[in-house]
Amino acid sequence: MKSILLSNKTDKDSILKKIGVTKEGISFLKDKMELRFVYIKDLKTPAALILKQDALSIGADLAVHKNTILNNQETTDALLIATDKELKILSKKEKIQPFGLKEIADELGIFANLQKRDKVEVMGVINANDDSFFEGSRFVGEKAFEQILKMADDGANIIDIGGVSSRPGSDAVSEEEELSRVKPIIDKIYEERLYDDITFSLDSYSPLCLRYAFDRGFKIANDITGLQNDEVAKIVAKYNATVVIMHMKGTPKDMQKDPVYKDVMLEVDEFFAKRVQKAKNFGIKDIVLDVGIGFGKTLGHNLTLIKHLEHFKHFGYPLLVGASRKSLIDMIKPTPTKERLPGTLALHLESVKNGASIIRCHDVKEHIQAFKVQKALDGAIL
Repeated sequence: MKSILLSNKTDKDSILKKIGVTKEGISFLKDKMELRFVYIKDLKTPAALILKQDALSIGADLAVHKNTILNNQETTDALLIATDKELKILSKKEKIQPFGLKEIADELGIFANLQKRDKVEVMGVINANDDSFFEGSRFVGEKAFEQILKMADDGANIIDIGGVSSRPGSDAVSEEEELSRVKPIIDKIYEERLYDDITFSLDSYSPLCLRYAFDRGFKIANDITGLQNDEVAKIVAKYNATVVIMHMKGTPKDMQKDPVYKDVMLEVDEFFAKRVQKAKNFGIKDIVLDVGIGFGKTLGHNLTLIKHLEHFKHFGYPLLVGASRKSLIDMIKPTPTKERLPGTLALHLESVKNGASIIRCHDVKEHIQAFKVQKALDGAIL
């Protein structure tokens, strides 16, 4: 007789099946095996006292400010520590409580039912401009076509074509200039009917370029402005395409000039809520959310968003992360862009663990290998 301490990342289904637990038992026990930490901001003190009592009564707990028990302050931040099963119970309990707990109850119910990712898709990056931040992503003419075929052979699910640099400090270009850069690549993809075998995305917020691409087999608008332009929303809806709604504070020209947030998680969340509703109002059905790593964020902001990425799954849409070779790696460990692949893989593996289902990267082959190894580790049991 001997005991073994298992990783809290152990595949719950697999280990319970190995033991021989019934299907019903597995469903019941899984909820007890997923511990959640829910940070609640500005909780009214009476609400905190009620929630604390209810949490303790079912085996969960609520951390609050030390003065809350004295009831001498209006609000407190709080940390709810509970399993999925306990969150579901609290969600029902708090629906009948005052002091704003009904709204909290709705959120707890959503967090308790977040779905695990079933696969990761890799989006390869090809830039048709000569000023993108990573020289290794720049391809024109026949070279671009060759790189597309290579990425497809390496296992890319999506290939993202861009004609304008969005690196910090970059200038915008006219729609006509952007189209002149991406048009030869789009035309070659259309001529060879590559869109039959792989999904193509256009990294653009230009109505002119998006129309041209959608008419030639492209399926995704990767919009760094997050549907700021109504015309883009109309076009995406008309073609029944997918839109990637990315968060960016400012513009590429000024976004990295001392970006400040009161709370980066809440501000990005509020942005997504507004733009998702806008997309729905225009009739867009297929949405992907991108927190915008490196787009108007400090190193701390970027790391926070990746670490707590799972929060944004409450919207119910796939999450995309693109940290490939970006300068936040250099901020952690000074490294030339061409040598940032190891840091990129670390960030993207963490992103996948935390809920990302699409990874945008320059190095497709290396990412496919890393994700396969990670999947094997996730599935390893006794």
